[in-house]
Amino acid sequence: MGQVRRLWRGDSGMVPIVLGLAILVVYFQMRNSVFLSAGNVTNLFVQATVFILLGMAEIWLLLLGDIDLSVGYTMGVGAAITVILVDHQFHWPWYAAFAVTLLATTGIATLQGLIVIFFRLPSFIVTLAGLLFWEGMLINLVDHQGIGGSISNENKILYNLVNGNFTTVFTWIFMVVVVLFMAQSMVRADQRRRASGLVTRARMVLFFKIGALAVAGIVLALLFNANRGTFIVLQGMPYAIPIDFAVLAAGSVILTKTKAGRYIYAIGGNSEAARRSGINVNRYRLLAFALTGLTTGIASLLYASRLGGISDNIDSSLVLYAVASAVIGGTSLFGGRGKMIHAVIGGIVIATIYNGMALISIGPATQYMAIALVLLAAVTIDSIARRGSTTN
Repeated sequence: MGQVRRLWRGDSGMVPIVLGLAILVVYFQMRNSVFLSAGNVTNLFVQATVFILLGMAEIWLLLLGDIDLSVGYTMGVGAAITVILVDHQFHWPWYAAFAVTLLATTGIATLQGLIVIFFRLPSFIVTLAGLLFWEGMLINLVDHQGIGGSISNENKILYNLVNGNFTTVFTWIFMVVVVLFMAQSMVRADQRRRASGLVTRARMVLFFKIGALAVAGIVLALLFNANRGTFIVLQGMPYAIPIDFAVLAAGSVILTKTKAGRYIYAIGGNSEAARRSGINVNRYRLLAFALTGLTTGIASLLYASRLGGISDNIDSSLVLYAVASAVIGGTSLFGGRGKMIHAVIGGIVIATIYNGMALISIGPATQYMAIALVLLAAVTIDSIARRGSTTN
């Protein structure tokens, strides 16, 4: 009953979605024993990478009650820029091409933010127009440089962002560091709440979370380090996973440890109250747009790596997966509530559905419907939580 009451007050946490994810994993494993194999779990995490990064990009704006519908094609433009610049025709160094890509996607999102703020337009409309504009730009870039509507990647560094793997020793070191860092963060947060006299959960709950985190880290390290190859030895954690963790850590620090993060939450909770308290609302809205563009740029690098290049016909529903990753994980569509970890959980859920359904030979039509139902359930829970929080 306590969990139900917290849900009604808008404080459900990630328990429902984690339980839902566990049910999906058990179901797909029962239907196909390959699901939890080392190779498939590693592939699932790689599949989730773009969903996770786009979800984190979207969270910057969702926290303000805004949205960016153009992130999918902004990512496509960024990927096209990267692949074109490192191609044999231009042969830019990879680091220069990556930097230009990040600057370009950040500039695109910032420009859209300026239009939203200066003309006082809804972000939904401006970024919907951006979706169409950047789709056209992507087609133009690829068709003028590529052959048959696509450009292949020939740069080894770009290729290895998703397809390269760390050593087994580094995989263990990384997992130990991540578990210790997250455990220390949870302990410090608990200590601060107790020192401030705030309501806290029993210490046994904290110990259980840390124990579960340690077990998850060990299991993942064992899976990543198992030999996934058929004709060659293939071991170690893919490079893409630490990149996700780095973006997660940076975003979480900004939101929880900096003035900018606190102001973004305040504006999303009540923009008028934030304005009257002296916060420059437009400045931090513009910053959120810029951070959305920067995170989208990182996603574009991994997207180009996974595709092995770029096509003028990318998945048009990527923006929906971006929003779905954030909202399924627990971020509110109405602003003021959300964490970067939500995009990680939501992205893994979406990748799990796609991966599992493909293994049991369920077609794309049913996959789309399943994602839609999960998203609808998440939004419904968010709406109920919001109503409950305003009546308590």
